[in-house]
Amino acid sequence: MTDTDDTTASTNGTAVSPRGAATLADWLAARSDAELTDLLRRRPDLAVPPPATIAVLAGRAEQRASVARAADNLTSLDFGVLELLALGRADEVPVPRATLQEAVGSRATKKTVDATLDGLRSVGIVWGDKTSLRIVPAVVAAIPWRVGRSAEPVETLDEAGITAALAGLQTAERDILETLAKSSSIGRTRDAAPGTPPDRPVQRLLAAGLLRWIDDETVELPFQVRQVLRGEAVFDPTSLAAPGVAGRKHKPADINAAAAGEALELVRHCEDVVKALGEIPAPALRAGGLGVRELRRIAKTSGIDENRLSLLVELLSAAGLIASGTPDPAPTTDTGENYWAPTTAVDNWLTAPVARRWHALAAAWLELPRMAWFIGMRDANDKPVAALSEEVRAPSAPRDRQAILGLLAELGSGHSADPAEVSRLLAWRRPRWGARLRVHAVERTLEEAATLGLVARGALSSPGRALLHGGDAESEMHASLPEPVDHVLVQADLTVVAPGPLTPDLLEQITLVADIESAGAASMYRISEDSVRRALDVGMTAAELHSLFATRSRTPVPQSLSYLIDDVARRHGRLRAGVAASFVRCEDPTLLAEVLASPVAASLALRALAPTVAVSQAPLREVLGELRAAGFAPAGEDSSGALVDLRPRGARVVTRRKAPARTPAVATDAQLDAVVRTLRAGDLAASARGSGGIRSDGSRASSAATIALLNAAARERSSVTIGYVDAQGVATHRIVDPVSVGGGQLDAFDPASGAVRRFTLHRITSVARVDP
Repeated sequence: MTDTDDTTASTNGTAVSPRGAATLADWLAARSDAELTDLLRRRPDLAVPPPATIAVLAGRAEQRASVARAADNLTSLDFGVLELLALGRADEVPVPRATLQEAVGSRATKKTVDATLDGLRSVGIVWGDKTSLRIVPAVVAAIPWRVGRSAEPVETLDEAGITAALAGLQTAERDILETLAKSSSIGRTRDAAPGTPPDRPVQRLLAAGLLRWIDDETVELPFQVRQVLRGEAVFDPTSLAAPGVAGRKHKPADINAAAAGEALELVRHCEDVVKALGEIPAPALRAGGLGVRELRRIAKTSGIDENRLSLLVELLSAAGLIASGTPDPAPTTDTGENYWAPTTAVDNWLTAPVARRWHALAAAWLELPRMAWFIGMRDANDKPVAALSEEVRAPSAPRDRQAILGLLAELGSGHSADPAEVSRLLAWRRPRWGARLRVHAVERTLEEAATLGLVARGALSSPGRALLHGGDAESEMHASLPEPVDHVLVQADLTVVAPGPLTPDLLEQITLVADIESAGAASMYRISEDSVRRALDVGMTAAELHSLFATRSRTPVPQSLSYLIDDVARRHGRLRAGVAASFVRCEDPTLLAEVLASPVAASLALRALAPTVAVSQAPLREVLGELRAAGFAPAGEDSSGALVDLRPRGARVVTRRKAPARTPAVATDAQLDAVVRTLRAGDLAASARGSGGIRSDGSRASSAATIALLNAAARERSSVTIGYVDAQGVATHRIVDPVSVGGGQLDAFDPASGAVRRFTLHRITSVARVDP
């Protein structure tokens, strides 16, 4: 509804004049059904539970808590208009529209003010006709600065001047400002009075422009000084104009390519973390987090920076890939407490395509109610905040991320923005969020988004845009990733260069026969005797290894690699170990005699059964490890003689599948329409003049009278107004047309819903006939 609208709709949708509405309830009653539905959509808390009448709706709309929730979504322009209305006492008396425009002056056009008023009316904070305006009283307390400051002289110091002035303060002066920055910004002191010695801290701050004089006993911390002290983006809300964002333009293809590189690195590092925790699960703290010592151990094992690692473990936990519990197999130093280890779900994740693995992590981050960059900071007890602990929890984090990335999305494809500009514009748009949208917070959030490949070079990537807007982010990332290559480059020093991401089958073979040395867009692997033996252990033959490098290497296979494969293969498997508890067999009695004569035979308690067979009570994996450590090259086999892969999978934690997080139900338009119809019916019932009324007190006499009156109305096909308390305890009044009464139930046509409804008789509190 705009200011030019002179009419609204009555209870049946016909137009009536809103002029002369004395209260918010009167004004709301004159709104159309569509406008009331829009109000409930914008302020969903007003509809829970459904209000019985417009008067109830108006009472909720004026409550401080409800107004504060609505104010969270208002801009500095909205608050500027509200401040001017508050200065005109619009919470008590109507303020002429012309008076408001005069107060706004040249800071905003009439069209802009009209649009702002329309928005404020739509949420029920401003009400009144086109010539006079009122505000709900509770909104005055929701204005994020002192009412009246916009009418005062503009602050003389800019951000640079404030920063320079703060740098030259003494400790006592700084303490005064810090105290005011953490409170309401208003302070009372006798040092504000004229004649106070100029060397007093308050007087020096007043002279420097870092405090504003209010009266002889009151000073105020200027709004922009407070912003600087709290690390918030600095802007002047009195200008009513939104700060600009300069930004830079990049080629979308370059943005997506950089994002894809980050995604590859993210997935690889997460694999490393999973492997490290699988090999040695990390003990969980008593409070449930991951200790600093364990985080450093994993960082050293995986070669990942601790700050990055903090984010990775939070992502893996949010995606359900690691969890705290009892791992299987249990650690050798099991203390009976919980450990952080990979879950059973991680095995499917490890074999999934890269884009799908990325999507699982990125989607988890976007909805993660935690701030990973809190980790390592000091808590209230001056202790470092642990990863995966409750101290990292921040319920507002998903909404803040949506706001930050949403602003980048508005700039267009390939457009970047400086974090300070993002923080300043968001703080102007949501001034009540200023403490959460500080420059540092925006910087760290964008850093996390860049780590996940959602942002690159300060701009939103195509996969990030799709994830933010509910598109097919996995397909977008798959299209951004470089095409897998099906070849490698074998060097003379036994290194293997992968000029890009390898195809899944080639990657599996290369990682089996070589150890990775460096990863990135191009990766380097090194072949060694141990890595060749690892490939032979899982059943590959020397011929297969020769064929692998001959067909997949774009460079000639060096002779040293061929010799290495043949040499390891010649020694590999001559000695066989199996399950007895374990057995060792060898076609060469001399070699087995050498094993039995070595020190390892005593540690494994090897006992000869025949010249070519010995047995041990040690597990097969231990037998293989001890023999290899002693310089032998045994191969593991099963009962049929086939080679078996005994590489440890790593510990796993079995977790229950988490129920989907319950998101607050969003009422549909049909549900909101039904609430509005109930409101209209409640008002109609309350205003209808009834006769022969009966109020039920639960006695048999009153119940009999109620039934008799309802039966009579059903026979005469007349309407009655009933008071009814539903199963949720919500009391309403409505006009219905009784159809039948019996079995403790009333069947009646309800005009509000347009259908026959059933009412339980003992829930009916009153009945009265409706006079024509």
